[in-house]
Amino acid sequence: MLKSVEDISTTKKRLKIEIPSDVIEKEISESLEKIRQQAKIPGFRQGKAPVALIEKRFWKEVETEVLDKLIPAQLGDAIREADIRLATMPHLEEEFDFKRRNPLILSVTVEILPKIENLAYENIAVKDIPVAVEESDIDEFLKKLQDQKAVYEVADKQVETDDLVSFEYADSEVIGEEQDLSSKELIKEMGNEIFPPDILEKSIGKKKGDSVEFDTAIDELKSKKLAGKTVHVKVTVSEVKKKSLPAVDDEFAKDLGVENLAALREKLKEKLVGARTAQAKRVQQAEIISKLIEAHPFDVPESLVTREVGSLIVNKSTSAGQEDEAAETDDLSVGSGIESSGKKEDEEDKLKQKALRNVRSSIIVDEIGQKEGITVSEDELNQRVAFIARRLNSTPEAVRSYYSYQEGALDSLRHSIFEQKVLDLLLSKAAVEPKENK
Repeated sequence: MLKSVEDISTTKKRLKIEIPSDVIEKEISESLEKIRQQAKIPGFRQGKAPVALIEKRFWKEVETEVLDKLIPAQLGDAIREADIRLATMPHLEEEFDFKRRNPLILSVTVEILPKIENLAYENIAVKDIPVAVEESDIDEFLKKLQDQKAVYEVADKQVETDDLVSFEYADSEVIGEEQDLSSKELIKEMGNEIFPPDILEKSIGKKKGDSVEFDTAIDELKSKKLAGKTVHVKVTVSEVKKKSLPAVDDEFAKDLGVENLAALREKLKEKLVGARTAQAKRVQQAEIISKLIEAHPFDVPESLVTREVGSLIVNKSTSAGQEDEAAETDDLSVGSGIESSGKKEDEEDKLKQKALRNVRSSIIVDEIGQKEGITVSEDELNQRVAFIARRLNSTPEAVRSYYSYQEGALDSLRHSIFEQKVLDLLLSKAAVEPKENK
């Protein structure tokens, strides 16, 4: 039973819990009897051994079973009695003294989710975001599709900007050092990694058989032996392939599974309208969340902020250097990304502020979802899995298997659907202000 609740901070409490001796003894008796019925003790028929003998032989197992059953149950009762919502797992502050026929006293610290008073989320004003698609937008999309269908053909010509060029290693030297064959061999083995980013620019105007020379610095990832050194490399152009773009016509449309070019343009327009409408919706939902955070300030558990900072760091490192393909149709997060100030302290502060905002947003969304009774059905989960499978060119079974294998991943996916349903609800209850004509 709950004996007392002590406020350590606005987000942390200390619970004093007492498990009465009679409750403990009852569980001990039941555990001993269960073992007694199952144990095979030499000299006694099964189930007839003295309880004292069972206790002597199996006390550790009994103690473990009783505590594993009673502590979580009593802790759960105490949390309900204290009327708090946990943010993280409870922490037992100290080793407890477990003695027969004595009550068990526990001191537990818990981080709690805040109670948001007077949470108002209807008729929040958001700006209308008109969606328009021009013919030039469709033309630009067609150019991207055309470029994806490009082929390269071998050509006896000078290198131009859009060409695909192959090179053969010719020679190299480490600048400022005596040359040896082992260094040359290491440079040769690097293959494409040795090329600088502007190798194509250096090749403009060259033809098959011509030489291209450049200097490049070697980092430790490429070669530990040559790390920090600059090498001069000579290669020759071995092949030039000219980029050939298909004509954008009815045949082009048919290759993409559409009846004709007019139908393709209409389909691309629908896709662009859908993508921009979804983006506008995300901007409006982000505006709603920002206003809710501003209107309902509250402290958040530090552990949740720390965990979110870790997630942001992982996500940032994972996405570093990746280009955003098909930007019109990809998911564009509002306010994502952190501007680098060139100072580590500023970056860390921005990271923490973003994490703090994300946690506050999540707490508010969860609170509204619970108030509105929003749930996620198995059918909705299956639909999301099928959608992910289509994007990955995989099967729903494979995607579900992957999420099931990753601990907590399926619950995380379910919660993301829950959050999106809450955001959709908030937008449906918002007051959309028409855009002013200038």
